[in-house]
Amino acid sequence: MAFVDLFVVALVPVLKTLIITAVGLFLALERVNLLGSTARHHLNNLVFYIFSPALVASSLAETVTSSNIISLWFMPVNILLTFIIGSALGWILVKITRTPIELHGLVISCCAAGNLGNLLLIIIPAVCEEKNSPFGDTVTCSTNGKAYASLSMAIGAVYIWTYIYNIIRASGTQHNTSTVDIENFGEVPELLSESCTKVLPPKDSVQSGMDHEAQLAVPLIGYETTDDQGHVKKIKQHIKIWTQRINFKMLFAPSTIATIVGILIGVSSLLRKLMIGNEAPLYVIDSSASMVGEAAIPAMTLIVGANLLRGLKKSAVGMWVVIGIQVIRYVALPLSGICVVKAAQHFGLVGSDSLYQFVLLLQYALPSAMTIGTITQLFEVGESECSVIMLWNYALASIALTLWTTYYMWILS
Repeated sequence: MAFVDLFVVALVPVLKTLIITAVGLFLALERVNLLGSTARHHLNNLVFYIFSPALVASSLAETVTSSNIISLWFMPVNILLTFIIGSALGWILVKITRTPIELHGLVISCCAAGNLGNLLLIIIPAVCEEKNSPFGDTVTCSTNGKAYASLSMAIGAVYIWTYIYNIIRASGTQHNTSTVDIENFGEVPELLSESCTKVLPPKDSVQSGMDHEAQLAVPLIGYETTDDQGHVKKIKQHIKIWTQRINFKMLFAPSTIATIVGILIGVSSLLRKLMIGNEAPLYVIDSSASMVGEAAIPAMTLIVGANLLRGLKKSAVGMWVVIGIQVIRYVALPLSGICVVKAAQHFGLVGSDSLYQFVLLLQYALPSAMTIGTITQLFEVGESECSVIMLWNYALASIALTLWTTYYMWILS
């Protein structure tokens, strides 16, 4: 297929995303105020508790089976590599630009964590629906693509709320040693992640986490090294500290639970026969969940646009930091992704499914995760800087993402 045809196929879904994002930004303006903070909060609740879990569960249940789930094992590894490579490049960036220490966590997080949920759920089905798509049958492509994107969203959410959360928390602890006040956040944060919004921890758990983080820096003393009971006590203390540092309520958010439910239905032959397929006796449940889940993509995109409005009002971050993040996210990471996926294909770690390889490649070329803004608000560090970074990040995504999507389809077709 000609490169120009592929460019048009790649451009259309990105333009759709930009148009809906622009509508969300317009609705958030003070003169319109249809997507103000209160409206975003309620829409966030619907996406978080209803729309996203329904989309994830129905997509995975319809496509994941006991035979093909084994072939998807490389996706968690691939996403982990995006975080590792991005973190390393982000660390180099903060050293070169001499970024203030309280912003180290923000910069590294923006380089490491991509929007693995929202954009993939929008772009993959849209690419499949184009008449010149190189991925074959439209229905099969859309169904498999939604499953790949849903699994990507769930895995990315786990990494973000274990790794990125603690990086920014470390910066927040250094920047502000006073108690973090998050009472105004409610049950669901104002910003929407690419992987979907997660429940924020209560105030006591955040402060407790900071206290435990401080404890990690203090050597445990008072035990004899030869005393076996003392060693056991030390191990128990370390286990207790690390388990309290990880907020399991955030890890097992609705979308994560929906992922587990969807996979269980898909791999269980009995449940699959009961719920999946037009002839299944409980097909109406899967059909209803799929119908509700269709509202997730436009709702998420509107909220992304509304959240970007804050970046137009403030510019408190250095120009070279912003430029460096864009270079890492749209040049260095995509090139690294080509090397990783091609190497995995060479050694037989991924199958021959071109759509699956396309999703793996695209995970390296996405803009930063919107959840980062939520976490910076939580710890009151780098909030305005994050808004500016996100604004430029998503503005450039219209060009960079289109070009990389086109190139990835070209090398896979």
